Amino acid sequence: QVQLVESGGGLLQAGGSLRLSCAASGRTFSNYAMGWFRQAPGKEREFVAAISRSGITKSYGNSVRGRTTISRDNAENTVYLQMNSLKLEDTAVYYCAATVALTHQAMNYDYWGQGTQVTVSS
Repeated sequence: QVQLVESGGGLLQAGGSLRLSCAASGRTFSNYAMGWFRQAPGKEREFVAAISRSGITKSYGNSVRGRTTISRDNAENTVYLQMNSLKLEDTAVYYCAATVALTHQAMNYDYWGQGTQVTVSS
């Protein structure tokens, strides 16, 4: 089992930045690729970003590419999501998740955090 706990959400201004953290515990963190997803009310869960086990390979969703960076610290068992130029449509619950192989498909992730609310206001 892998336990994931997100932090860093809250009420943010449009045009600002956010930095989310996801702390992992349980099995060896570096054995898992990590992803961030988000879900807004009434919408399907959306892929945001993913990072390989080593941190070398990264993938981003179309709506956040160019203003988002995913990173990880395997020594600290933590994955991060930095998002700049926030938009109102970035409002959602953000989840981190763990999987064996890098993918953007939510169904292929085995472990999920409880989520953290991000609200972007004007």
